[in-house]
Amino acid sequence: MIETFALLLFAHMLADFVFQSDWIVVNKRRPPAFLLHIAIVFATALAATGAVADWLLLLALTAAHAVIDAIKLTVSDRLKPFLLDQAAHLITIGALAIHAPDLWATGLWAQTLPPLVTDPIPALAALLAGGIGAVIMGGHAIAKLLDMRERRWLRYRILKGSLPDAGRLIGQLERALAFGLVTAGYPSGVGFLLAAKSVLRFNASKDDRRVAEYVIIGTLASLGWALGAGLATRLLLLELGWFTP
Repeated sequence: MIETFALLLFAHMLADFVFQSDWIVVNKRRPPAFLLHIAIVFATALAATGAVADWLLLLALTAAHAVIDAIKLTVSDRLKPFLLDQAAHLITIGALAIHAPDLWATGLWAQTLPPLVTDPIPALAALLAGGIGAVIMGGHAIAKLLDMRERRWLRYRILKGSLPDAGRLIGQLERALAFGLVTAGYPSGVGFLLAAKSVLRFNASKDDRRVAEYVIIGTLASLGWALGAGLATRLLLLELGWFTP
């Protein structure tokens, strides 16, 4: 079951955070963009699991994804709906993994490729899914937490002259580093990462309380998200037998 869950989770992360382009996000209320996203959801699930014979189960998962997304389109694009939306997707993925635990084992890839190739695939999928969740999904969550209007105001009034998208890139790098440290079993290294960033951002925030609060909230939320993603991924890898307790 855990192998199936890992592959379905990886497929979901690809569909929602890698292959869902800005055009799809902006035009998702229009049928062509919405249907394209749903087609990508089905295609990634089929490609990840190789469950050609059980395509109806993947179609049911895709239909559930469509219903969840349709509901989300009726509410505001804020942090709470975003988290509830992702939680609902995880529940449906877990339900399918419980209902069809051998979806991966009986799929095309597991049946045709040699064990030397297929054995590491679930763990690799779990690691990549966790990385996407930490870096890309985390970026969306932190942006919604900080509120985009406030971020634009800060960039224009206080952080004017900074490199384009520098804040987004810094956030992605710090979450990637924190995720890597935690999954590798070195969570203490996150403390050094936090200290280094604090020193580097001190001069930018010491004279303005608003900037200081913005930096502190963003940094703690970003690293906290990465820590959570890293711990969840490590637990999943443990269940897959790639780590010992």
